[in-house]
Amino acid sequence: MARRLSEVARRVGVSEATVSRVLNSKPGVSDATRKAVLTAVDVLGYERPTQLRGSSSRLVGLVLPELQNPIFPALAEVAGGALVQLGFTPVLCTRTAGGLTEAEYVSMLLDQHVCGVIFCGGLNAQEYDSLVQRGVPVVLLNAAVAQLPHAHGALGFPQVSTDDVTAVEQAHAHLTALGHTRIGLLVGPSDHGPSRRKADTFNRLTARHGPHLREQLVGHALFSFEGGQAAAVDLLRQQITGLICGSDILALGAIRAARRAGLAVPEDLSVVGYDDSAFMNYTNPPLTTLRQPIEAMSRAAVTLLANQIGGVPTSATELLHEPELVVRNSTAPPAGRRRMRPVGGTALGA
Repeated sequence: MARRLSEVARRVGVSEATVSRVLNSKPGVSDATRKAVLTAVDVLGYERPTQLRGSSSRLVGLVLPELQNPIFPALAEVAGGALVQLGFTPVLCTRTAGGLTEAEYVSMLLDQHVCGVIFCGGLNAQEYDSLVQRGVPVVLLNAAVAQLPHAHGALGFPQVSTDDVTAVEQAHAHLTALGHTRIGLLVGPSDHGPSRRKADTFNRLTARHGPHLREQLVGHALFSFEGGQAAAVDLLRQQITGLICGSDILALGAIRAARRAGLAVPEDLSVVGYDDSAFMNYTNPPLTTLRQPIEAMSRAAVTLLANQIGGVPTSATELLHEPELVVRNSTAPPAGRRRMRPVGGTALGA
């Protein structure tokens, strides 16, 4: 106990006696200091005394799928800064291979008495139930999960998303205007909500191709450079001249696949990314992409969460933010005759 008092005191910058007064609900401590001590207790992972466990901790969980994709650190930076401005302490939870699962993060956050959670990405029914049962405010940021009923009634979580329908329409219109008629789509896993919406929109726009061909023109991959490269190989075998990607990372992987197939970008293959994450203006070639309004979306998610925490009624409708097509040098009119090595064997996968 003495070590815990000392650690909390050092973190807050007060005496151990002050920490002891707070934990024992003694008078003589300002509200600001009391809140700072309780927040430090939560952040350090210590359990509050029983009589204080009902108090709001001012901790907010910020759950991200990963940090390798530059778009997620950007979301975390804006959302975290907005939370701090409102007096909350963000707790960053990142899912990594071999690390904590989303369910384990939710359990940890509940143990620390968080007053709200922002999820960037989906979560399963078990986590929904545990959060709903505890009455923890939740906002879904670019999760686009179905608001399905669960054991305790309707979920009613507010959502903030990029308009995937508009994004695919903009990219497809751009490539079509350049003269492309053989366009493919490369997105994330088939059970990923935003990827499903992109694929549904793409299939509507390419209905003339027929179901079988449309299926061949849509690729699914893990959101990684290597995943994009591997999935692009199959799409290149379909003789596409334009490719719409569900993230900038997938787009860069697809560009490498094209080059290893002996194709030039954009002369033989035009590529459109999604996110406009850091440094996309400095790739070779600079990437045409769909810019997500990260600042507006992150601040909207924080505002929705703060309203819920403050008891303001919040609608469960989804707030859709329109992306912006940023045209750079990775898209151009298709070549009259594409230069391509044989697609059998190892030519595309070299």
